[in-house]
Amino acid sequence: RAGGVGGGLGAEDGRRGRGWGRDGLFAALCVLAGVEKLASMANTVAVERDWVVVMTDGDENWRRGERNSYTRSIGRSLGVMLAHICSVVNARLRRIDLLCKLLGPLAISLVAMASTLMTIWTVLGMNVVSVSIEYVCIARVYKSVPALRRTPSGHDDTPPGPHNHPSRSWLNALLPISSLPFYARHPVLLPSLALALLYLTVLSFSGQMVTFLLSVGYTPLHVGVARTASTAVELAATWASPRLVRRLGPVRGGIWSLSLQMTFLAAGSGWFLAGFSGTPAERATSATGLAVCVALSRLGLWGYDFCAQIIVQDDMFAEHAVLQEVEADYRGTFSAVEAAFQNLFELLSFVTTIIFSRPDQFRWPVIISVVAVYIAGGLYTLFVRRRRGHLFHAPPCLRPKPDGPVALP
Repeated sequence: RAGGVGGGLGAEDGRRGRGWGRDGLFAALCVLAGVEKLASMANTVAVERDWVVVMTDGDENWRRGERNSYTRSIGRSLGVMLAHICSVVNARLRRIDLLCKLLGPLAISLVAMASTLMTIWTVLGMNVVSVSIEYVCIARVYKSVPALRRTPSGHDDTPPGPHNHPSRSWLNALLPISSLPFYARHPVLLPSLALALLYLTVLSFSGQMVTFLLSVGYTPLHVGVARTASTAVELAATWASPRLVRRLGPVRGGIWSLSLQMTFLAAGSGWFLAGFSGTPAERATSATGLAVCVALSRLGLWGYDFCAQIIVQDDMFAEHAVLQEVEADYRGTFSAVEAAFQNLFELLSFVTTIIFSRPDQFRWPVIISVVAVYIAGGLYTLFVRRRRGHLFHAPPCLRPKPDGPVALP
């Protein structure tokens, strides 16, 4: 809704021209965009983090249908079967999300070739239509799944803790301050924090990296092709990730996905830094190498995002799973704090390009982004070491030999 109103404000601004009126309309647009971002995050936390859990664990007909087809062919336990259902739902949600992120900018870029004013009205129309469709779909799912309409518990989602002073109530209403201790001592803190750290990056085809690519000679067509290729890789990750989880499990799948991302980013950043101070042609070549490696690294990024989401959602099957991760009563609290950290690190990524704003300084945001990914890898490695006792299975030639004699068959 805010995006649609912002489109109308932009159209009105196009007629009024410059001056105080334009500044006021731009300020109103920023405020409305902030409200839209807040509502979008609340919707994401509710639907992708909580509703998926409830739907996959509470719909007996759906579960029974999946059990008949899945258990007969694989013969695994009920807990693993339910985890499989949840992974399928998560993958489909991510696939729809990425597909919309591809088609939306593509449609806008095509209209922008004709007229800026037409583009603004197109954005307005797309937002009005998308909000209507989204509301109808969410309402239909809410009505069709009885478990979503269950009466809330007698307590709120705020975990138990010391009573806050009344003077801090306004701060707690704006920030998840009271939920931080619960988040900090939770068993899945490390994978969640590692996922949030991945948002501290300029190595994605968003405004920061696109601006740099344009500065080294890329055309909007080249950027569009690169962005489309990157999104295609991300869509491929939504098909590959569930298979990776079924084969290795979410914990091992996460370490493999992060390793893949770190490998591509190390190669891309090395290539980029090697030619960064060269001739314009060398800079363009190094930027192309960075763009290719960034696109390929998205396979590992969304693979880890998928695995981390499964780890956090392990509690959905508390009756069947060995490990109970995020308790159902406080799942919203955990997800809200996680989303807050993700947005904080995303904000810091913009701070890096504010500090290093010139194209010839872009190497520093790149280095910071790569370091953040490796710190995330270190945090998740620590989690895997604590959880499994080891990181990788050693090959037979490197395994310790038994002390006693080996019985021959």
